[in-house]
Amino acid sequence: MSTLPETRALPVPEGLEGERVDAALARMLGFSRTKAAELAASGKVRLDGAEVGKSERVTGGSWLEVEMPAPAVPVRIVAEPVEGMEIVHDDDDLVVVDKPVGVAAHPSPGWSGTTVIGGLAAAGYRVSTSGAAERQGVVHRLDVGTSGLMVVAKSERAYTRLKQQFRDRTVDKRYHAVVQGHPDPLSGTIDAPVGRHPQHDYKWAVTADGKPAVTHYDLIEAFRAASLLDIKLETGRTHQIRVHMSAHRHPCVGDLTYGADPTLAKRLGLTRQWLHAVRLGFAHPDDGRWVEFTTGYPADLRSALETLRAESA
Repeated sequence: MSTLPETRALPVPEGLEGERVDAALARMLGFSRTKAAELAASGKVRLDGAEVGKSERVTGGSWLEVEMPAPAVPVRIVAEPVEGMEIVHDDDDLVVVDKPVGVAAHPSPGWSGTTVIGGLAAAGYRVSTSGAAERQGVVHRLDVGTSGLMVVAKSERAYTRLKQQFRDRTVDKRYHAVVQGHPDPLSGTIDAPVGRHPQHDYKWAVTADGKPAVTHYDLIEAFRAASLLDIKLETGRTHQIRVHMSAHRHPCVGDLTYGADPTLAKRLGLTRQWLHAVRLGFAHPDDGRWVEFTTGYPADLRSALETLRAESA
């Protein structure tokens, strides 16, 4: 198989008139928008013969030329034990794990750490073969820096039915988060679209052209400088809780990426955001019965919480 780059040239459909170059390219060629933006930024995209950037607009009928990158080396699943990953539930259709912080859900380019899928493989689990090769069995994900419950499909039937439940938003996903300050109101809903950050590709933000995102929150406990919240996600956008709470001006404690106070994080001994997936409920893919799983806080989050309580006493 050739590893040389190739150039693709194709007309812009009338229906994409006025779209940004990166958005049009992503839709026409099936790229992620981030990848399309990277190609444009590196001078590999031309519109009617002229080099264009990611934010320029396309016109229907114009010719878009793209220098395609050489095929990437496939991401492989490495069977590697994951220290601290616990099996919460296991049956013929699925396995529920309690994911430690610092572990990715699945392999991805540039990630050299451990993964849930690799950990399950090392422990002898066979998961569904549905989905992309590096994400087989994965029906939802948790950030590397977020700990807690994650379900992985073992059977093909489970993969299909669980994916549908996540699409239909019938899965009960509950998180606990400690955020800075005291939200007003103390219980509420944040309904704001989430998309790529306009300046920083590694971040997400509330943006006008983002995907719909809905987060419900309720106060569990108030401290002098922070609040412990119960959070229910209606949607599952990347970094959704972190982005929404930051936009609400109450970032997760320890979440320096999204504006948290580094002094408070250091005082509490936190090296990541205080965010934990505590409960996961769904209709079992075998017989439709409702099943629910819960988990406690890991040591670093528990210690930070105890410090906050002591300071507020």
